[in-house]
Amino acid sequence: MNQETVEPDAPVRQFSVPLSATRRGARLARLLAGEQLRAWGLPLDPARLVVAELAANAVLHARVAGRGFLLGLYVNVPATLRIEVTDTRGDAVPARAEAAGGPPAESGYGLLLVEELADRWGVARGPVPRKTVWAELDLVRSRPAL
Repeated sequence: MNQETVEPDAPVRQFSVPLSATRRGARLARLLAGEQLRAWGLPLDPARLVVAELAANAVLHARVAGRGFLLGLYVNVPATLRIEVTDTRGDAVPARAEAAGGPPAESGYGLLLVEELADRWGVARGPVPRKTVWAELDLVRSRPAL
């Protein structure tokens, strides 16, 4: 019997940087992501917008004094950009829009934007006390028929 073993896709390209959990750190995350995407020859948007929202959430909702967050960018085969923001507030897990229910709040639209721009997104817990909010963008999209 012939069996094929499928190995998980290792990133073809990867970039990660620790940043301070401040407004300046969130801004730097967006700028560094843009420069890295440009260096890789990848489209800047919507990835920069996703990075900006995830970094802002880490600063606004998951800040712990004296601890920062980690920005990670990974390009996997077949042509997927994975954006990860890891912070040290594993207890503060964002809820999906459909799970939140009720009337819209005055703030909190960042993840709605991520949900619209990303092909997939989610949260991975651990190791304690961390969590990682991630989003994936398919770099090759099928074109609509004309």
